Amino acid sequence: MQFIDLKAQYRHIQADVDSRMKQVLAHGQFLMGPEVTELESRLAKYTGAKHCVALSSGTDALMMALMAQDIGEGDEVITSPFSFIATASMIKMVGATPVFVDIDPKTYNINPALITDAITPKTKAILPVNLYGQCADYDQIRAIAQAHGLSIIEDAAQSFGATYRGKQSCTLGTIGCTSFFPSKPLGCYGDGGACFTDDDALALKMSQIRNHGQDRRYHHIYLGVNARMDTLQAAVLLAKLDIFNDELQHRAQVATWYKEALSHIPDVTLPYVDSNGTSVFAQYTISLDNRDGLAEKLAAQQIPTAVHYPLPINQQPIFSEKSKTIFVHSDEAAKRVLSLPFHPYLEKDSVQKIADAIAAAL
Repeated sequence: MQFIDLKAQYRHIQADVDSRMKQVLAHGQFLMGPEVTELESRLAKYTGAKHCVALSSGTDALMMALMAQDIGEGDEVITSPFSFIATASMIKMVGATPVFVDIDPKTYNINPALITDAITPKTKAILPVNLYGQCADYDQIRAIAQAHGLSIIEDAAQSFGATYRGKQSCTLGTIGCTSFFPSKPLGCYGDGGACFTDDDALALKMSQIRNHGQDRRYHHIYLGVNARMDTLQAAVLLAKLDIFNDELQHRAQVATWYKEALSHIPDVTLPYVDSNGTSVFAQYTISLDNRDGLAEKLAAQQIPTAVHYPLPINQQPIFSEKSKTIFVHSDEAAKRVLSLPFHPYLEKDSVQKIADAIAAAL
């Protein structure tokens, strides 16, 4: 059994993927070719954002969003400690300091009620993470940001395609950042990412920073990086974008099957989706005591699992020396969460097999 079956997806769209990749091989524009421009246009249209800037990874997207707003040495950015390391490491990479705020134990997203107390004169932005495929509470986050003159950088690496109060993820802050890592709901065949914004100046600046900070060839107006998207990755994403909405429906169906199959098992907490939005279920993550024991028993039956994430960011060695704060809900989640096999091509009988194995193990 595959945790995420990318081979099944490829078989479904093989002809389109192969054709698009052959076109790139034929025209030879392997960096920022015409497929990248087409992808930016289609992604902007899909989300409703005015601008999309395609990039080399979701990690670079976070860094670009920070750099474009001149966030750096001496600044603070409020974010979640329960996320992949890139969220906070990019804040540190530009010279700023991540200030962690605990999560809501139901959604695993940042708890807006705790943000105001974390704001200082050094705070420049709030960086919420849309974990496991659903958006954070942006109504409250926006109200706080507006009251304190802060920008919002939306970490939508796991939520592309999700909605919050009818608006698409990636359009809920000043800049939205997403990842096209292969395992994401919309993923390429390597690394890729994008930033979204309605701000003309920020969009132009990010497009320049991604290409060594130049506004024209060999004329550099910003300190920039090499964060250009490979054209082959854009070609793959264009093929996948054609079936993306169908796959989202399948993901929702698989999530429903899991809910039906697991709901009768005591002491297992299923994913909670807030009524204000939708989830793309980047992972299907349950919570329980003795998570590791269950994972071992499932592995013995060739059922793969994963833990997203076993150690909160503030406890990672690079941050732990300076962060003595205990985040109760983040710590608890790190001990209890377990992600099950999940992808749009997972069959109902496979879901039932996994549920039966969990019931037997517990």
